[in-house]
Amino acid sequence: MSAGHRSDRTTIRAAEVPGVSHSMTTRAIHAGTRPDPTTGAILTPIFQSTTYVQEAVGQHKGFTYSRADNPTVAALEARLGALEDAQPSVCFSTGLAAETALFLAFLKAGDHAVLSDAVYGGTVRLFQQVLDGLSIRASFIDTSCPEAVARAVTPSTKLVFIESPGNPTLKLTDIAAVARITQAAGCLLAVDNTFLTPVLQQPLELGADLSLYSTTKYIEGHNATVGGAITTRDPAKVERLRFIRKSIGSIQAPFEAWLTLRGLTTLPLRIKQHSLNALRVARHLEQHPAVSRVSYPGLPSFPQYSLARRQHIASDGVEHHGGIVSFEVHGGIETGIAVMNNVKLCSLAENLGAVETLITHPASMTHADVPLSQRQSIGLSDGLIRLSVGLEDPSDIIADLDRALAIAASKPVTVPSERNATCLNAL
Repeated sequence: MSAGHRSDRTTIRAAEVPGVSHSMTTRAIHAGTRPDPTTGAILTPIFQSTTYVQEAVGQHKGFTYSRADNPTVAALEARLGALEDAQPSVCFSTGLAAETALFLAFLKAGDHAVLSDAVYGGTVRLFQQVLDGLSIRASFIDTSCPEAVARAVTPSTKLVFIESPGNPTLKLTDIAAVARITQAAGCLLAVDNTFLTPVLQQPLELGADLSLYSTTKYIEGHNATVGGAITTRDPAKVERLRFIRKSIGSIQAPFEAWLTLRGLTTLPLRIKQHSLNALRVARHLEQHPAVSRVSYPGLPSFPQYSLARRQHIASDGVEHHGGIVSFEVHGGIETGIAVMNNVKLCSLAENLGAVETLITHPASMTHADVPLSQRQSIGLSDGLIRLSVGLEDPSDIIADLDRALAIAASKPVTVPSERNATCLNAL
């Protein structure tokens, strides 16, 4: 048995996970784990160990070295995979580490990838400043138009990578329509499903080959740690991703995996409440005289509202569209910065998906490395505000925004210099 690969008796396939036939809420609590056989502990232990003693040469209990695999990480992987009726996921140290492994696993020099034009700024940086040097080409296109995807695919295209909803504009892509294109072209489709999680959107059911997550966001959900994961139903792709992860040393640490397991237990409840709170905040902002534009997939005014209703998963007859709202205010960037500088309950921070409400200025923070022309082409204006609506009482969130909007309207601030704005981008 090769080092770093689990034995058959310790490998957990989704179909064998206790509770996998149960509801999403039940799976999020129970799938992939069972009481510790040694102590009976109901929580998965933190296996803080570098190495594992082997019974004999070539004989071990499924784990050999924690750069390749770890029991706590394996428990998280089994549970994440069960949420999509898939193979155990492959977990990484960060979401960007998961993206890097994805691209290294399935792209090589001379290959071409098609990506959504509205994606996380770190994805753009990775392709334009790292992978381009390895002769891996990328085209950033409007994947909300399936015809544009079909035109962009060439014989050298090996991967289409989309975000839906896109960060931070929330533009949607019809995953099933794009899947039909990639299947006909013989290339892979990967979907960054961070904003909705498997609770609200199932990319594999819609025809994608792989779904990717920054587990830092809603899956862990408490601003406690970072992580990433990739899920697929193809065992060969799992093995390829595990090989890349072992080779570049980007596995998630056991304590971080344990924290993510803890957060995952309440994910179905949290993401639905995030959605309800976000819809209420979005409706309020849409009627606010200081706000010029609001984007939220749950609003009838959202250009792709019908696609959102078709693609996102409802629960008990209630529609849920995630916890992210983006909006712009009258007065442009000056007023927008004043809003972000005067909130008290909302926190100005570079993250999303946590129980706390977080407010972000993408142009100077998460997307500062994206060229200005590219930002403008996707509708990411310098005045756009991204709001990750938390689990506080939505009345309190609205009151905080109203107060900041009133201050901003009366006392606009000076726009920071380009250098100061750009240096905010640490992520």
